[in-house]
Amino acid sequence: MTSAHATPTPAPADPVPPAGYADIRVVAASPETARRVAEVLRHCFDSTEQCSYPAGREGGTRLHFTVDTTHSAEPARSWLATSRASAADRPQYGDV
Repeated sequence: MTSAHATPTPAPADPVPPAGYADIRVVAASPETARRVAEVLRHCFDSTEQCSYPAGREGGTRLHFTVDTTHSAEPARSWLATSRASAADRPQYGDV
């Protein structure tokens, strides 16, 4: 008796947004917390309308929207001008 092992199919890669744009996903335990984070980002960048989805079995919320970093307002403008990638940068929780 032989058993066939199926090779797992890799998950499709997320599409990369155009240059100057960033797709944002906020996952939080409550809708209010997710909205507060999105509000701060919208204060700094032009953005699309958010889409809200349930996240997890415990009732969490996931928001998804896109920001336009080419039309940033203060304080993001000054932060973007002075920030640069560092060799010490490490992936954040949940990064693959």
